[in-house]
Amino acid sequence: MSAAPTAGSGRTEQGDRRPRPRAVAILAGTAVVALVADAVTKHLALEALTDREPVRLLGGAIYLNLVRNSGAAWSIGSDYTWVFPLITIGVIGWILWMALRLRSLPWAVSLGLVLGGALGNLADRIFRAPAPFHGHVVDMISVFGPFGEYFPVFNLADSSLVCGVILALLLELTGRQRDGGRVGRDGRPLQDPADGSAAEQRERA
Repeated sequence: MSAAPTAGSGRTEQGDRRPRPRAVAILAGTAVVALVADAVTKHLALEALTDREPVRLLGGAIYLNLVRNSGAAWSIGSDYTWVFPLITIGVIGWILWMALRLRSLPWAVSLGLVLGGALGNLADRIFRAPAPFHGHVVDMISVFGPFGEYFPVFNLADSSLVCGVILALLLELTGRQRDGGRVGRDGRPLQDPADGSAAEQRERA
């Protein structure tokens, strides 16, 4: 007769689905840092750049120029501002759902960056002028030109979102799963996520 699995062994179906507390904490912490950094830089931009000519930095590689954007990149969809908060709320809901099974620390950083960036721009959409859910996002960073000639003017929330998505793509390409496991090029798991890392397996042996 086999022994019942001990508590915390991670071998039961229910235990396999539980999020790793450290991963969830890293996701939340990353999101908070990204959100606060975005809010602070937007406040500073409004204080220092309102009614001012663009500020040239790094020999013209970067310009600081205050822009209020009602749409997406290059003001795309500016007549449908109300759509963007709904999309963002959907993304936030998806991330929170993913956190229910999150055990990978790199994925926690990735999802935290996306969550913090999404919340940063959502706050602008909801609370800034001209009206709730029609608010204009505060952008202030332009590269290679002062008015977004070569790339859309952006903010730290946008940067956080892009970095989070790029990291997620790299994790997918390298076979790293959100439950902490990995898959090979043939799509087969390299190890059972419920059994932990190879080092943990050796310790249990």
